[in-house]
Amino acid sequence: MINIKILSYKSPQRYAVRQTLIGARNELRKTIPELELSITEIKTLEEMEEYTYVVPYPSLVINEKLVCIGRFPKKDEVIGWLQEAME
Repeated sequence: MINIKILSYKSPQRYAVRQTLIGARNELRKTIPELELSITEIKTLEEMEEYTYVVPYPSLVINEKLVCIGRFPKKDEVIGWLQEAME
């Protein structure tokens, strides 16, 4: 199980990042069918600041490691991060 946190106080941003994560998961499941993700949305400023002070744009945490700060990640990047998290 890979634990993921989407950090953003704006719902449309969290939705966009979630869709990218789902796309990456679906791509990886072609070769790793047992891949499971636990996705949590962090919405409050206090919780987001535990990971980063960049809050106007979304950030992404995978297994408690901040991998993307203040931008929308690309699906290929997410695939790489998920593969790294499985090692």
